[in-house]
Amino acid sequence: MESLFVPSLQPALKHPTILKKFDDLKSGEAFLLINDHDPIPLYYEMKAEKGEIFEWKKVEDGPEVWKVEIKKTAGETKPVQAVNEKKEESQTDLFVLNVTLIEPRLKHPTIFKHFDALKEGEAFEILNDHDPKPLYYQLLGERGNIFTWSYIEQGPQWWRVQIKKNDLQNGETVGEIAAKDIRKAEVFKKYGIDFCCGGKKSLKQVCEEKGLDVEIVEAELENPAQPVSSANDYNRWQLDFLADYIYNQHHLYYYNELPVLKGLITKVTQHHGDNHPELKYMYSLFGQLVQELDTHFLREEKVVFPFIKALVQAKRTGNFEALNSQPSLTDPIRIMEVDHEAAGDILDEMQKLSNNYNPPADACNSYQFLYKKLKDLDEDLHQHIHLENNLLFPKALKLDKELRS
Repeated sequence: MESLFVPSLQPALKHPTILKKFDDLKSGEAFLLINDHDPIPLYYEMKAEKGEIFEWKKVEDGPEVWKVEIKKTAGETKPVQAVNEKKEESQTDLFVLNVTLIEPRLKHPTIFKHFDALKEGEAFEILNDHDPKPLYYQLLGERGNIFTWSYIEQGPQWWRVQIKKNDLQNGETVGEIAAKDIRKAEVFKKYGIDFCCGGKKSLKQVCEEKGLDVEIVEAELENPAQPVSSANDYNRWQLDFLADYIYNQHHLYYYNELPVLKGLITKVTQHHGDNHPELKYMYSLFGQLVQELDTHFLREEKVVFPFIKALVQAKRTGNFEALNSQPSLTDPIRIMEVDHEAAGDILDEMQKLSNNYNPPADACNSYQFLYKKLKDLDEDLHQHIHLENNLLFPKALKLDKELRS
């Protein structure tokens, strides 16, 4: 039996070398792994990535030398299945990565490795014993809005999420479509298509996910009913003007409305929270949203908007000196997009909790006014995010790349 002496390998190459050694085995073959510490983390990594296709037999268990015989017992990798998991027939060929079997420090790196190996349009599934939402924000921040995150099961024992790499060659994204003609955004709203936070998906992909007939939606997009005003043709505006517009139209709206909303939600929760306990959760969500937006708007006003204006000024004057001390705009904008996702998730929760901001039958005038104000804020924030995610940020990134090249 061939041996592999692990301590002689560079740390970064240890697990990849062992896994390649295993992959090269034929069914029934084995090798002896020799190490200077217990290689149990490798066992969990193999369990998660390879499934039930190997045997792990300790031959020597320390204290100075550990020897393990690793034997391949099957020809193909089989996904690890969840306890009591019932997969639909269309999902049986998806690889399932059981995150609970991976050593904590290796969990996110292992998931990222699987995502990076995907081709456009491909997917895999992760299985976890708690909601992996923090991974969603990390993936968004480090890879950008190039994936679809779909919950298949959401607790209380197991969380299953399908992660799919978007097919970027599959036509224009819904964000790009809405950016070119704001009238088409109304069609998306009609069908519940998110063109703001989820704007990086193609129309075909979105329709498949929502069970919509893509031909019907395309037909309505060809003939949008509402006329467009040249005054609001955002796509023609200069980037510095658009940044100023967003501040004056959306940031100032939020600052002006916030004291009114805080007073209303406090008053209504105090008076009606016992009979309508969802108000107490709504109060908590609103507090999270305010905290998120206060930090986000400050970042935009102090970092992102001035950066974009400096780019426009450099383009106009040909003086790039101010940009020499600035790093790329990519990282700040990714942070902004992650913030948008977080705010969007909170708004979704508030919308569901309030039945789309429809007050109950016994709601007093203040209660009704609160829901109207929250709905107005929701709509304003979605328009704000659309202008940034689909217009301001992509154009600014393009200009940044153009000037630096």
